[in-house]
Amino acid sequence: MSAQQKAVPLNFYRRGRTPIFASRMDQRFSWCCYIPEGYDPAGETVHPLAVLVHGSLRDADILRDEFVDFAEQHQCVLLAPLFPAGIDDPDDLHNYKHMIYHGIRYDLVLLDMIDELATRYRVEKDKVLMHGFSGGAQFAHRFLYLHPRRLHAVSVGAPGTVTLPDDRANWWVGLNGMEEIFGQPIDIDAMRQVAVQLVIGDADIETWDVTVGPKSPFWMEGINDSGETRVERLRTLEKGLKAVGVEPRFDTVAGISHDGTGIQPPVKAFFSAVLEG
Repeated sequence: MSAQQKAVPLNFYRRGRTPIFASRMDQRFSWCCYIPEGYDPAGETVHPLAVLVHGSLRDADILRDEFVDFAEQHQCVLLAPLFPAGIDDPDDLHNYKHMIYHGIRYDLVLLDMIDELATRYRVEKDKVLMHGFSGGAQFAHRFLYLHPRRLHAVSVGAPGTVTLPDDRANWWVGLNGMEEIFGQPIDIDAMRQVAVQLVIGDADIETWDVTVGPKSPFWMEGINDSGETRVERLRTLEKGLKAVGVEPRFDTVAGISHDGTGIQPPVKAFFSAVLEG
């Protein structure tokens, strides 16, 4: 057993639903977690870890709480990062979604949160489950491109914009230039080893917060070409993934619009199948 997996005393605030803690790497960011009741600080079991990435409302603790039933069923530790809006620009809502913003590498901040958690709890930190809804889904599928070897499974729920896995367009519409920006190339073989779910409500068809206008700071040529609605864009992402040999599971939830809670049943079923398989 490694030093970081040795028994660490846990007080009341380090069990169950934890407070929100500042990131040791960058205290502008923070995280909370859920430790299942069966976790034994003196035990040897290494628990699966699910990372839950919030959307634009930054409701990290609420998202965590919605997965407590899953955590108890599978004795899975939950980690919910919090990436506040308004970093550097008080009007910005999108920073973390594109992985890099004003020099901040949000993927690396999250990876350090995972390492920080693993200094206190016995978790499977090298390969995690990840779910993101809306803005969190933007983060999640781009994290798949950058760090597929750190993922056991990824669930991508109703992203507003998608990055397609080819180099016909520049990052973040496509992957052209990704290696120059992030210092690492795409690893398609590793992506094929990750269980991937694409999930959305069939009534998620509003376009008011999906279409990126030319005056947006995130405007890029081709950003709206993947479809008018989130449903169309997720189907385009599905086609792109299949074209490179990744076979995602596609789940549609009847009667659900843009509602993260409404799509959670198939997400939990997907993660359960991964852990049980």
